[in-house]
Amino acid sequence: MRVKSISAKRHRKILKRAKGFKQARSKRIQVAKEALVHAGAYAYHGRKLKKRDLRTLWISRINAGVKAGGISYSRFIAGLKKEKIEIDRKILSDIATSDPEIFKKIVKEAGFSFTQPK
Repeated sequence: MRVKSISAKRHRKILKRAKGFKQARSKRIQVAKEALVHAGAYAYHGRKLKKRDLRTLWISRINAGVKAGGISYSRFIAGLKKEKIEIDRKILSDIATSDPEIFKKIVKEAGFSFTQPK
């Protein structure tokens, strides 16, 4: 029986993970290994950026919802905290986009009258 090298097994594993990369990055072991290290670093950083980007999106949606009633975002959030209403921004943005009537009720609970700007 032929002995199979552990290095060949590692090389196959690296090339399998580098499948779909361009040119030498998917063919040569050394280049593929380095490409995988960079890909991992970018993926890790991207997961952090995703959280930041989504929070920005939620705030923009909430802001658009309260601007329709003539209120600023910061005053709305301050009103929620003052009234001890604990709804996170993700849920607030979802309500603001999907169900404006309920969002208006939340704005009123926060101590604001929801009026159309002049």
